[in-house]
Amino acid sequence: MVDTTFIDDLASSAPTPGGGGASAYCGALASALASMVGNLTLGKKKYATVEEEIAGVMAQLSEKRAQLLDLIDQDARAFEPLAQTYRMPSTTPEEQQAKHTAQQAALIDAIEVPLAIMRTCADVLDLTDVMAKKGSRLAVSDAGVAAVFARAAIEGASLNVFINVASLEDSAKAQAYERAARDLIAENQTKAQALFAYVCDEIG
Repeated sequence: MVDTTFIDDLASSAPTPGGGGASAYCGALASALASMVGNLTLGKKKYATVEEEIAGVMAQLSEKRAQLLDLIDQDARAFEPLAQTYRMPSTTPEEQQAKHTAQQAALIDAIEVPLAIMRTCADVLDLTDVMAKKGSRLAVSDAGVAAVFARAAIEGASLNVFINVASLEDSAKAQAYERAARDLIAENQTKAQALFAYVCDEIG
């Protein structure tokens, strides 16, 4: 029986988990699929020359998976203070200023956590590339699925960056965050497209 706790929570009316947590989960699935390719490669005589490299990549994938699962919780923790600021009173000028200050502070974590998700998923995509090209040919399609998931996770997490950057008053910070997110999207779209094409050629 599949544990549907996260999916059920995601489908509920609860504010968390949301798009950021779902993106991190998708990235963790990508890491798990790439690791499966590694597990199907290790111990096979045909791949003895790359076994050490594959084992090293698997260790990194395990680390990235743990980071992404932790980022699901971090994303929820980052959202809650921001949500609380919208419930703060704003009747007097003093209350309005306090609310504004709290919101601007809370926005930073609400931007940096999805950016961390994007960067971690970019690492997963790079590791998946190794698995696709050096791992078991019997599982190359699974490496392709991992690449698709990693790209989806990067693009999904970017939307949380963009929606929160729009409310950030520090224009220099806002531009830096947005530029970082757009650079990650552009670079990894290209990588994911190339890897997807490679896998299609391999299985075609």
